[in-house]
Formats: sequence, structure tokens, C-alpha cells
Amino acid sequence: MKELTAFSKTAHPRTITILSLALLISGTCEEPVRSAETSPTEGTEYWAFRPSRDEFSANSLLDLRSLNEKIAGDHGFVSRTTDGNDFAFSDGTPVRFWALNDGAFDTDLERHARFIAKRGINMVRFHCNITPTGNDLMAIDKTDRDHLWRGVAAMKKQGIYVTYSPYWAGPARVKPSMGVLDTGGNGNWGLLFFDARLQEAYKGWLRQVLVETNTYTGIPLAADPALAIIELQNEDSLLFWTVQGIKGQARRELRKQFGAFVSRKYGSLERARQAWNDAAPSPDQDSPDDLAQGEAALYLVWQLTQAPGPEGVQRRCSDQMQFLTETMYRFNRTMGEFLRNECHCKQLVNAGNWRTANNVTMLDAERWSYSANEVMAVNRYYTGVHEGKNNGWAIVNGDVFTDESALLRPLEMPLALKQVEGFPMLVTESSWVPPLSYQSEGPFLVAAYQSLSGIDAFYWFATGEEDWRQPGSANGFMPSEGKWVCATPMIMGQWPASALMFRRGYVKQGQPVVQEHRSQDDLWQRRAPVIAEEPGYDPNRDQGSKPAQSHSKGNVSPLAYLVGPVEVKYDGDSTRTRVADLNQFVHVEAKQVEANTGEIHYDYGRGICQLDTAKAQGVTGFLKRAGGKFKFRDLEIVSGDDYATVLAVAMDDRPLGESKQVLIQVGTTERPAGWKTKPAEFKGKAAEEVVDFGHAPWMIARSHVTILIRNTKLSTARVLDVNGIPVKGSRLEVQDAAKRLVFPADALYVMLE
Repeated sequence: MKELTAFSKTAHPRTITILSLALLISGTCEEPVRSAETSPTEGTEYWAFRPSRDEFSANSLLDLRSLNEKIAGDHGFVSRTTDGNDFAFSDGTPVRFWALNDGAFDTDLERHARFIAKRGINMVRFHCNITPTGNDLMAIDKTDRDHLWRGVAAMKKQGIYVTYSPYWAGPARVKPSMGVLDTGGNGNWGLLFFDARLQEAYKGWLRQVLVETNTYTGIPLAADPALAIIELQNEDSLLFWTVQGIKGQARRELRKQFGAFVSRKYGSLERARQAWNDAAPSPDQDSPDDLAQGEAALYLVWQLTQAPGPEGVQRRCSDQMQFLTETMYRFNRTMGEFLRNECHCKQLVNAGNWRTANNVTMLDAERWSYSANEVMAVNRYYTGVHEGKNNGWAIVNGDVFTDESALLRPLEMPLALKQVEGFPMLVTESSWVPPLSYQSEGPFLVAAYQSLSGIDAFYWFATGEEDWRQPGSANGFMPSEGKWVCATPMIMGQWPASALMFRRGYVKQGQPVVQEHRSQDDLWQRRAPVIAEEPGYDPNRDQGSKPAQSHSKGNVSPLAYLVGPVEVKYDGDSTRTRVADLNQFVHVEAKQVEANTGEIHYDYGRGICQLDTAKAQGVTGFLKRAGGKFKFRDLEIVSGDDYATVLAVAMDDRPLGESKQVLIQVGTTERPAGWKTKPAEFKGKAAEEVVDFGHAPWMIARSHVTILIRNTKLSTARVLDVNGIPVKGSRLEVQDAAKRLVFPADALYVMLE
């Protein structure tokens, strides 16, 4: 086992254990074999990431602040395009968002806003929990309201819009003693959808936040176009496993509402029982129907995930599915009308962002419930297995994890999403989550496939830092390394080129490859769609290892998501469903998939993705293993790196072959100084165990990249520091009618002019 320090250039920290090193010295065994898929080769060298404070000098050559409006709202409120699929301002100007989950309220927020605007951000999501801190149900947390008000004011000055997330059932500080229904120890999961008292309180909280005057701007948020999107609630659903935990008073209320629903549908609860052929949940699932009280028993959500049973059971399950989904839809519609008519909000509304107990048979119903409002969303991360006592929020010694690039696992791409026609689609939380080391691919892939599929915003999760985050404790107290972080060199440091090419539209949107039409009966009967969506994995909500992939349950290749947009419409006309011929784009035996625009080539067998457009060209992945040479229309990249991300973009919106200013951006891998691991196993699969989670600063693997660019207008290369300030320069060499640049091993950016 070898160690990374700021002062030594050593082998990669994951290559040799103490035991194998001792045996190597004694000559009794060889070093354990590592594949290039899971570990770079011996001999990697590192440089220490110690950025100087960004003073926002006019000398910076890399500042994307100019992409934003002077003040957020200059073009009016964020609205939707005529077809509903994308965002535009109320004056018709189209807009794309490079977004961030932000909680840097304990910093200089105005400086922080300037810092992230410089790196491409024009939308942040503030999750401010306004539920009461005391015993008064109507007394909101004014500290969190102040955070939101102050945050909107600071972001507005830098042309950054805000998505507001006010409520998450998990940490909601609402107790039965306040007058809401008692869930029998299930916390507040699911309660907001059907508890009338909680819903009235929720309206009152929103009035205090949105209608009262923001003391930092002088106008209420309801009238402020800098607030773009209001998200009704985060990560909760009556179609998720947590609904099974609703007990006691709350369950009785939900049973009564189900009883009223089926009484309306069949004429009475007794007639409903007859239609169900007396099928009912077993005693271990729920108490029997109570006709006198108007209560209908509820199956566990597990029952709704099973294959169709006897006719009566199937009909009762379908009725319960319809009831739960329509209950959520009704809440979403009611709250949208409240925001419009009573709070006079002009913002777009997103109902939710969660998944279901079975994404194959239930996700379309979840998304249909969101159609009561204007915007769809989902939270979905890319991550490997991470097992440990505090794996939901921290990396500590003894944790076991797998380190796998998304380039080798295409079905787990967070952007492989089925979009609802007529609605913008957001990924409101996502990242390439530590302890993954293969992170520099993330911004590259997000910008490329977000553009291809037409997904409207991807919110990186998360930062609470004023600028960069160096390695450090996950909570400021416990010795550990933070897990849900993105203000790091291989994520935030890779934003500029990626954000630029996405926001300026350098990558074409593809033609839809799947256009599915579904009826509501399909949803209630839980019929499988032609293509499903991967559920993702969240260690805070999932027990055990990753859930089984759902893609394979449909009859359309899941690689369709990497060819072009996949869409669904809930209009009931299944005869209009269309699936493109994927054979010319999907090559299963070769493990390759092409975008139908011809601009993206994904080789998931070798772990390589190449982008070739007029104004942006590059490659990410295991470059050395793939041959080390990559040719594009204006560019050639030669690399000896086991893993790296190289991206060239035109800063002046011209083709790369004609541009007068080209940014070359390179990323590799990063680890904290002192990071050590040793080989381990997780459920029979090769993994790693953290021996030392390390300390600051970040140590970045040195790159070995040479660029040839066919552009006669370029003559000078200037190496930039992480703030975009030129630190040295040189003339570009001429080689075979092209300009040649040997990229510095210890830099992230070079500007060609």
C-alpha cells in the first residue's frame, strides 16, 4: 500500500496492500492483478491542488458570468416554450440551465454567487426546511426563510435563478402533538398528500415565505422572476415503500379516503367488495374492511409490485393504484392552484422528483401525478456500492466501496430518462458520488447527453462552500471525508467547458427514438411500458445493495436513451406508439452506441465516449487502453493517460477550425492527500476498503495529453490557473498543417488564441 502526499510522486494509492508489498519484497508472490476498469496502472504521479483566492480579476480569460443576464429576471419570469418541452423567458427568449444544489448560507453569499456564475451556473436549488422548530404548527423556521430570501437576492445580482424546495418529509419537524395525523412512528412520509390539517399548515408556511416582502429585495418572492421554480415536495410518494409504514390514525384516515373513493366508483363500499370478489389484504397486511366506518383495507405497496393475481385481487390492486395516484395528483393540482390564485405566484411548479417501489410498472403513474403542474423532475445519482456505518453521508476508514466508471455501465447513466411530452424535465439532484474516483467524466457526459436528449436542467449535488472544497470532515466534527460534495477539481473544475457547450447549444438534440402513448388504465393495471427507467440508488433510502435494473423488463433496448430522446404521453392512444429502428445505432456485440445526431460515440466495452461537433470536440474515459489516439473533425488528441477527460470548446461561438479563442480543458482523477485503500470484496465482487480517508489538499493525477488542432487563426497557448488567470504562455508549434500543444501535466485549462 502506498500513500499520496503533497510532497511525493508515488504509485496510485489503490495498487498494493501492506501484505502484498511485504511478500513482493520477500519474493514469494506477485502483486494482485488490477484491471484497467477498476484501477489505473502503477506509476501515476500527482500534483497538489492549492488554488489561490479568486479575486475576479479582469485579466481572467475564463469567466462565464457574461452568459448570464445582468440581473436574473431581465427577460421576465421563466416559463415554457410553446410546445411545453423546454424553458423560455416570458418574453420568448429561450434559456438553458447549468444548475447546482446550494447551501452556502454561512458564507459571503454575494462572493459565492459571483464564483459559481463564473464557472457556468445560472440556476441554484435551495432546500430550505420551513417546517416549525417549536410546537406551533404555523410558526415557520424564519432562519431558513431568511436563508432563502438572502440567497435569492444574492443570486439575482449574478443572473442566477432559484429553484425553491420547501419541504422534505424526512427531516420535517412536524409532530402529532401539533394536530396532524399520527403515522404510528413513520414520521411524515406520505402525510402531506392526504392530511388536510397538514396541507392547510403547508399553505400557511408558503404564504409567509412567498407573499410577505423579502427584506433583501423589497418585493415578495411571488412577484420576483429570480425565483424560477417552486418544488412542492422532495423525495416522497404514496407509490414508494415508505407508504407501508403508515400506521395508526393516519392509516385509518387513508383507509377512509380509499373507502370513499371506491364508494364513488362502484356506488358503495359493499358493491366494491362484490366487484373485488371479496378479495382483501391478508391480516398481516391490514385490518379487514370496516363498512360501518367506511374504511377499505389497503394492500402493502409490495402487492402492487407483483404480477397480476386472481381477477378480484387484480381489480382491487388497480383501484388502490388509481386511488393513491389520484390522491397525489389532486394534492399537486390543489397546491398549484393555491400558488396561482391565492399567492399570485407566476413561477413554474414542479410536483416532485421521486421514484416508486417498481419503476417498470409504477413510474408512469408517478409521473402522471406530476402532470397536474408544469415541470417534471427526478433525483438520480451515479454511484458505486458504498458500505459502512455512516455510508449515507460520510466516508470513513473501514468502508468498502466499488470504483466503477459510468463509461462501463451505460444503463446507470443518470440522464437515461423517459421524458413526458409537453413538460420540461429536471434532474434536481445528481452527481458522480465519492468515493468514486472516476468523476471528471461526469460534466462531459452530462453536457453531451443532456443536450442530446433535451433534458432541461441537471442540478449538481451539492455545495455549502463559498468557493472550492478541499478534503475535510463530512460534518465538521467526525473524522471523515465528505460524500455529497461537488465543489471539487474533477467536478466543479470540469464545469466551464461543459457548461459553455451545453448552454450555447454546441451539441445537437436528437430526434425521438421512442414515443410511447399510454392510457390511464395502463397505469392503474400496472402494465409494463415498452421501455423502463433505471431506479438509481440512494444509500439513505435503499437497504442493501443496488436495486435490480429495470431497463431489461421492457421490449426496447435500454441503450435507446443514448441514441436520442425517449418520450411518453398519457393520452390513451397506444396505436400512436413509435419506436425507431435502433439497429443502425446500437451495436450490442461491439458494445457501442451512437447518437442519432452522429455527434456522440459511446464505446462501453472499452470505456470511452467521444464527442465530435462543430464547436466542441473531446473524449473521456480509459484513453490509453483505447489506443491513446482520437481524431475529430478539427482536432486530434493523443494521450498516455489510463483515464482522463479532454474537451475543446470554442469560446467565441464559432466552429473550432475557425475560432479565435479555444478553451482546452483536461481532467483526470483526484484523491485526498494520504488516501489509502486495500483490496476487498463485496458480495463476491472486487471492491476496495478505505484504510485512510486522507486529508487536504486534493491530489490530482498528472495528465499526459497532446493536442493537434487544425486552425490557422490560433498562434498562442496560455496556461491558466483555476481562476482563469494566465500564468505562462508560448507559441503553438506547427505540425502537419496543424497547431500542436503539449498540455501541461499540472493544469486544468489552456486557452488557445
